[in-house]
Amino acid sequence: MSSANDNAECLGWAARDPSGHLSPYKFSRRAIGSEDVSLDITHCGICYADVAWTRNKGGHSKYPLVPGECEYCNDGLEVHCSKGPVLTFDGIDVDGTVTKGGYSSYIVVHERYCFRVPDNYPLELAAPLLCAGITVYTPMIRHNMNQPGKTLGVIGLGGLGHLAVKFGKAFGLKVTVFSTSLSKKEEAVSRLGADNFVVSSDEQQMSALANSLDFIIDTASGDIPFDPYLSLLKTAGVFVLVGFPSEVKFSPVTLILGMKTVSGSVTGGTKQTQEMLNFCALHKIYPEIEVVPIQYSNEALERMIKKDVKYRFVIDIANSLKCRVQTYYYILWSRDYISPLAWS
Repeated sequence: MSSANDNAECLGWAARDPSGHLSPYKFSRRAIGSEDVSLDITHCGICYADVAWTRNKGGHSKYPLVPGECEYCNDGLEVHCSKGPVLTFDGIDVDGTVTKGGYSSYIVVHERYCFRVPDNYPLELAAPLLCAGITVYTPMIRHNMNQPGKTLGVIGLGGLGHLAVKFGKAFGLKVTVFSTSLSKKEEAVSRLGADNFVVSSDEQQMSALANSLDFIIDTASGDIPFDPYLSLLKTAGVFVLVGFPSEVKFSPVTLILGMKTVSGSVTGGTKQTQEMLNFCALHKIYPEIEVVPIQYSNEALERMIKKDVKYRFVIDIANSLKCRVQTYYYILWSRDYISPLAWS
């Protein structure tokens, strides 16, 4: 899908150094190829990866950095491409330039990475689905966590965890939330619909659930003791890690006795992403969000570090970032098609 203005100026917010501070930045997107789509960005979710990359936590960030929310490709699992994925930001694009993410006015992507947002689904709510949503949906489908009547444990009640709870309930599961904070109980049970809430530091509450769960999905990024949670799984139970703790330690005995499985997952491919969007629209699954202007992005990142958000920030790009002044004709409109990489 070509455009008459392939090199239109893109407006964004970028970090210039490891301080991570974001400020206005102008740049050019790559030229639009014959199979590309140019999309205006209306909303962009804020993810903890934005903190890690803007502040060079991994030691490989390339500045200026515009964050924003990757034999397998033929199966719709492009994120696991044997050649390596092209990351939304701080990656190397097909033309050799450094990719820049969704904290910007528009983006150019290959048409295979565009998805249809159902007409009745608000765009600001679709943004977190393409990051937090697909992160938990993919392993839940892979490990058959969509069997009504089964039991699911969700560790952590943040951006990922609250969507795991919502998916679990939509699948007909009995959901137990594990958290270190008793203050989250009312939110978990009354607002999100969890069936049970357990303070993970309470040994009595934990032991009462021994051998009772079919699945556990760990959305926490902090270090936790894994053995106590593995002991809660039934025989052949599955523990899925989607957070990024600094290390994972557990006794082999805890795993071997009971044929338990420990698995990891990071995100999903194109097929499941579209499936998830359709599922959320059909079952009215909506992320809990706080919409902010792009000028608030630095404060939002700081608040996210302090876990001061319920449960995902979404930047209102369309109304807070001056968009392109040129007028374009699109064969595919951004209302109907979006890129997960542009939004997540």
